[in-house]
Amino acid sequence: MSRRKGGRSQSRFDHQREEELVPAAEAAALLGVKRATLYTYVSRGLVRCVPEPGTKENRYVRSDLERLKARHDARAGHAAVASGALRWGEPVIDSSVSRVGAEGLAYRGQPAVALAVEGRGFEDVAELLWTGTLPPEAVLWPAPEPSFPPSELARLLPRGTPPVAALSALVTLLGARDPVRFAAPPESEKARARRLLRHLAAWVCVAQAPGRVVRALKEDTVAASLACAWGTGVKRAPALLNRALVLCADHELNVSTFAARVTASSGADLYACVSAALAALSGPKHGGSCDRVEALLAEVGRPERATEVVYERLRRGESVPGFGHPLYPDGDPRTPPLVEAAQSVRPEAMGVRVARSVLEVMRKAGHPPPSVDFGLVMLAEALGLPPGAGATLFAVGRAAGWVAHVLEQREQGHLLRPRARYVEPALPSSPGRVVP
Repeated sequence: MSRRKGGRSQSRFDHQREEELVPAAEAAALLGVKRATLYTYVSRGLVRCVPEPGTKENRYVRSDLERLKARHDARAGHAAVASGALRWGEPVIDSSVSRVGAEGLAYRGQPAVALAVEGRGFEDVAELLWTGTLPPEAVLWPAPEPSFPPSELARLLPRGTPPVAALSALVTLLGARDPVRFAAPPESEKARARRLLRHLAAWVCVAQAPGRVVRALKEDTVAASLACAWGTGVKRAPALLNRALVLCADHELNVSTFAARVTASSGADLYACVSAALAALSGPKHGGSCDRVEALLAEVGRPERATEVVYERLRRGESVPGFGHPLYPDGDPRTPPLVEAAQSVRPEAMGVRVARSVLEVMRKAGHPPPSVDFGLVMLAEALGLPPGAGATLFAVGRAAGWVAHVLEQREQGHLLRPRARYVEPALPSSPGRVVP
């Protein structure tokens, strides 16, 4: 089911369902190589492939092929480099906020996993990302007052609104009610960011339980606000939620972070930048990963069904969400602390048992280790959090990184405005006419 070479693990099934697949002949032609070279790229983990149902052939992920071709074409000059510069995985911006490398994830040079496991507060890590300095003592942010009654926003939201969607509406309203939101000296902006992150944590429940918002705002920390807003009765919930927030705080230039930076480069206020990031996060190829993991665990239902459900998905050529990460071929280092946390607090919870069974089935099948999305959902199951909590944890934690990148973009001062290389549009096909 998988291939391993040079320490890299590549799952033949590790692709998103909506990603375009092409046959081997077309894949080799796109790269301008022989099939043997294409197979070498697969074994090295550079191109993903899945079996074509009903045949012995494989199909190959087009986005991987195009990204690999863009790298090869870079030798042809500036135009080739520019044409591939905004594809997944190509560096476009210098940043000192975080680094992803063979040694793992680091925030301003500090190992992210160590910060989380050692119990450093999310507020401390946010200040590290914003200033470059880890506070010597634990930081407490002042509790903000509600800008408007939570019931007002609750009345505007349809029944069953996901928490991340509710937070998007909240940020827009907070921005509209801030008369000096364009006044952005760095210290004022950091104070605004502290208030905003406290609000994000406390308002996650506004669509389901608006009465908890005011109580949640009075808690001492962002993690405690989340625990209060979600009403979890687990005593260790704030500490475990804090761990998740720290692990999610930044991950260099993912889609939502890039959206925040592009918006910041236009001179937009902080609320607009965070709104842009939340909009990007709403896409199924980004923030929807946690939701797909939730759906997988719900489909499995019971631990004894894990093998049946997983192998049926693989037989159909579908992906199993929550496994493998392009930047971590040997496993996402953020995930083990989350899995350990989930199993330490409520190993008997059905959701945790189901998740553990899926992990074991995928491990035995030789697939890559789980991603941070799987870990977030497993922790949410252990704490008895509502649907959508995994994606919400990710959003609240990543907001610290969004702010850091907004501040850095403003320091750099330039407008992020890539050029388009014009290509002739394809001729539309019509009945009775074949387009070569």
